[in-house]
Amino acid sequence: MLYVGIDLGTSAVKLLLMDGDGKIQKIVSREYPLYFPHPGWSEQKPEDWYEQVMDGMKELIAEADKSKIAGISFGGQMHGLVILDKEDQVIRPAILWNDGRTYEECDYLNNVIGKEKLSEYTANISFTGFTAPKILWVKNKEPENFKKIVKIMLPKDYIAYKLTGVNCTDVSDASGMLLMDVKNRRWSKEMCEICGISEEMLPKLYESYECVGTVKPEIAKELGIPETVKVAAGAGDNAAAAVGTGTVGDGMCNISLGTSGTIFISSEKFGVDKNNALHAFAHADGHYHLMGCMLSAASCNKWWMDEIIGTSDYGEEQKKIGTLGENHVYFLPYLMGERSPHNNPNARGTFIGMTMDTTRADMTQAVLEGVAFALRDSFEVAKSLGIKIERTKICGGGAKSPLWKKMIANILNLKVDVIESEEGPALGGAMLAAVACGEYKNVEEAAAKIVKIVDTVEPEEELVKKYDERYQQFRQIYPACKPLFDIIK
Repeated sequence: MLYVGIDLGTSAVKLLLMDGDGKIQKIVSREYPLYFPHPGWSEQKPEDWYEQVMDGMKELIAEADKSKIAGISFGGQMHGLVILDKEDQVIRPAILWNDGRTYEECDYLNNVIGKEKLSEYTANISFTGFTAPKILWVKNKEPENFKKIVKIMLPKDYIAYKLTGVNCTDVSDASGMLLMDVKNRRWSKEMCEICGISEEMLPKLYESYECVGTVKPEIAKELGIPETVKVAAGAGDNAAAAVGTGTVGDGMCNISLGTSGTIFISSEKFGVDKNNALHAFAHADGHYHLMGCMLSAASCNKWWMDEIIGTSDYGEEQKKIGTLGENHVYFLPYLMGERSPHNNPNARGTFIGMTMDTTRADMTQAVLEGVAFALRDSFEVAKSLGIKIERTKICGGGAKSPLWKKMIANILNLKVDVIESEEGPALGGAMLAAVACGEYKNVEEAAAKIVKIVDTVEPEEELVKKYDERYQQFRQIYPACKPLFDIIK
C-alpha cells in the first residue's frame, strides 16, 4: 500500500509518497506567501495552505496506482492560531509560531497567573510563540473577531479538517498550545477559563498514529483516490521529525541543526525540569519528550558566512579551521534572542575573547562551537533530571558538515548517528499514516524497520576533556552579559 506524508512548513508544504516498506516513491513541494503586516508579526492564510496541499497532492500521486493509497498524515509547523466562525470560514489570517506580538499576554500569563500555576496546568510556561497568548491577544486587541470564534485549531489540523470534516488535533502538537494538561493528555479547564474560551471550541485530542476519519467523498473524487483512505492525526513538526529519524521509545535523542536548533529526547515517563527551561510535551509514539529549542542554529553560520565575511563556500571556510578544543574565541548564538534554556528575547549574539592574533578561521570556529555549546546547555538540563543519553541522531542542513558533527559529538560527549534519509516531518507523517492503517503495529516498529543508520561519529576522549573545559568557560558568559542585554536595544 501507499502512504502520504504532508509536512506543512512555514515557507512551503512538502508532500511525500512512501510505500509499505518505507521506500520513498516521490516528493513534491509547493510554496505559499508569508506576511509581515507589522514589525514582529508573522501571518499566513490557511486557504493558501489548503490550495497548495491539494495542488501538490495531485502531482504527487499523478503516476501512482491511486487505488493503493491507504493513508494520509502530517507533520506541521506548531503553535499557529487558526480560528473559524459558525460558517466554517477563517476569521483572520493565522498567527504563526515565530510571531512576537504577544509579549504583553506572555507577561500576564507568566507573572500575573504565574509560572508555577502554568506549569501545574500544562507542564510549561508561556512563550510568545505559543497559542494561548495568541488567543488572549485576539481577545484583547480584536474583540469583534474573538466573539466570532467557534473553532480553534492548529495549522496542520486545518488541513485535516478540510480533508475529513473532523476538528481534530494530536497530543504532540497540542502540547505546544499552553492549553493542554500534558501529563494527563487532556485539555486544561483552567487554561480555557484563563483564555476565555470553551473546551467545545477546541479540537478532539488523538494520539498521533490514530485514525481520525476518512477523506470526504468530494475530496476522494477530486483526487481520484478511494473514499476509504484513512487520515491519521499526525504530529507537530519536531515530533514528526523525531519519528522520521527513529527517535522514539525511551531515552532516544535527536539533534536538529536547521534554521533553529533543537535537542529532542524521547521518554516513556513524564518529566518537567524545575525551571521549565525545556519544553515538556507529549510525543507522537504515545509517550513523552523533552525538547530544548534554540532560535538560531545553522542560521548563525549562514549569517556569519553570507553577511559578515561574504562567501557562499561554507566548506572551504571550514577547511581553514585547525586544532579543535583550543579556541580562545567564544560566540553566543543569540541572534534572535533565545528560547531554551534562557527564555530571553533580549539576548544577543556576542563574540568574546579576541586578541591581535585571532584569525577569521578562529571566528568561524567560534560560531560553530557556540551553537554546539548552546545545545549542550539544554542537554545539561536533561541530564539534571537523571536522563542518561549516550548517542543521538542528527538532521537538518547543518548536519551536512562533517566538522560540525565532530564538534557536537565531542562537546556533548555523544555518539552521533547519521541516518540515510533526512526527510524528517514528511517521512514521519507517512510513517504515522502507515501505523494508523495497520502496516506496522506501532510507531517503534515502523521506526525500527524504516530508519537506517549509515554512519556514526564517535567522541574522542582527549577532545571531550578539552571541550569540557571550554564549555565551563562558555557557560559563564551569558550570566555575565545578561544585565547588558536588558539595556542594549
